[in-house]
Amino acid sequence: MSIKFLDPTYQSNLTDFKYAPRLKSFKDSVVAIISNGKRGTIPFFDCLETELKQRHQVAEVVRITKSNYSTPADNLLLNDAERWNAMISGIGD
Repeated sequence: MSIKFLDPTYQSNLTDFKYAPRLKSFKDSVVAIISNGKRGTIPFFDCLETELKQRHQVAEVVRITKSNYSTPADNLLLNDAERWNAMISGIGD
C-alpha cells in the first residue's frame, strides 16, 4: 500500500490569473451569499443581509445553501453567477 500526497497549489502560470476588479461601492449591486448549510450560518447571514441592504444599499441579496457542507457548491447553484457583483462564502458551526 502506498500513500499519495496531493499538492493543492496553483499549477498554471500565475501571470494568467487575474483578480476581479474591486467594487467601488455595493450600492445597487447584487450580492450572493453561499452558505455551507450548517445552522450557525443562518442568523449570521440574516444579519449580514440586513447590513448589506440598509447600510450599503445593496439592491438584491441572493442566498444559496449548498446541498453538502463538505463539498464545493453545485454548478446548478452557481448558474446565475454572471449577474452577481460580489459573492460571500461562509461556514457556521
